[in-house]
Amino acid sequence: MAVSWTPHRFSGGLLALDVANTVVLRIDPRRTFDRFDDPAEIPRFAAAATRFRREELGGRVLAVDDAVAIRPTVLAIREDTDLLFRHAVLAGSMDTGQLAGLLSSCAAALDGTGEAIGPATPFGDPATPIRFETAVAISALSLLDPPRCARIRICAHCGWLFLDRSRNRSRVWCDMAVCGNRTKARRYYRKHTEMADA
Repeated sequence: MAVSWTPHRFSGGLLALDVANTVVLRIDPRRTFDRFDDPAEIPRFAAAATRFRREELGGRVLAVDDAVAIRPTVLAIREDTDLLFRHAVLAGSMDTGQLAGLLSSCAAALDGTGEAIGPATPFGDPATPIRFETAVAISALSLLDPPRCARIRICAHCGWLFLDRSRNRSRVWCDMAVCGNRTKARRYYRKHTEMADA
């Protein structure tokens, strides 16, 4: 069944975190599943990300020529991103071995692309499409910027990684409308059940 790539699926705040979050319920081994198990979801995700990550991408369109061929590269970046930054949030520091893994998987995606990137255009020329795996690598590497890295959080409900852009850095859910409301509803139900049992 095709995934509905809604705004909630892009609660990570940056392309690389959205890709990391394509493994759903990563924190629950009994219920976890991978939205990229079907390679056909990669171009569908890329089309949605082109819209939802327009600002980050500088207006560049994400291109997927062969989803089956790029899937191993995308999954390697995804897993290395999740491993490195989840550990960084939990431990308060980066593991150099995990960092080497991310750099290696990103290098594989960037090698031979010939992209010209810089501070003004981190994803390159907005007039031309960019390969999906290249954009994911650039986005993942941007998370190494210390101020940006310091804003990465793990959702208290679903376990997704997200960028906390709140002024006081106090967000606890990736998406208040989904995870925040579910958590509040669960608390409300528990409280009223306990009161009824008393």
